[in-house]
Amino acid sequence: MIASMLLASLIGPGAVANAAPSRHVCECATPSIDRLQQWLASGEGTTVPATGSLLVRERGGYAAKVAFLKAEWHVVVVWLGNKFEAQADLSKSAGFWMTYSATDDLYVQLRPASHWSGGDKWLTKVPSTGGKMVKKFFSFAPDAWTTLPELGKPDYSFASALTEARGLVFVGKTPNKLDFRGLAIDRYQPPCL
Repeated sequence: MIASMLLASLIGPGAVANAAPSRHVCECATPSIDRLQQWLASGEGTTVPATGSLLVRERGGYAAKVAFLKAEWHVVVVWLGNKFEAQADLSKSAGFWMTYSATDDLYVQLRPASHWSGGDKWLTKVPSTGGKMVKKFFSFAPDAWTTLPELGKPDYSFASALTEARGLVFVGKTPNKLDFRGLAIDRYQPPCL
């Protein structure tokens, strides 16, 4: 009781206690960014690399780097449980902090296990940074997520997608150079495999 009152006094009124990323995350024994080990080029759209892992050694850690080359849909996948069959309940999460650079706008989709395939997913815009590295918070508030008519509207709710999240999928239709350095999800720590 005393500890919770002390915490409330430290974070102040209206603050989200767990929205800030943890600085004490131990990385996995194999390449990872915030314990996320599977950053994958799907083979959909012309990308470099075309398929496989995006992770590269960078300044004592790892970065996930990919280039979208043409004016067509490109797809990059991050498995939240580090394997395809895994899923995470993010219903208590406020959102995620992402450290990234992008030369053009793109979107991130929240893909649930029961509706993995297809483009008709809930998504939110990932704004261009002009190629500069930035850290930005992406909220899981339902009004922060939408759909694109071109990709279709999902026949399930955003709330249900949060309860069975399999992956975050980055999609974009324009040439883009992407560099991801962090993706810390509030109240969720991926298991290392």
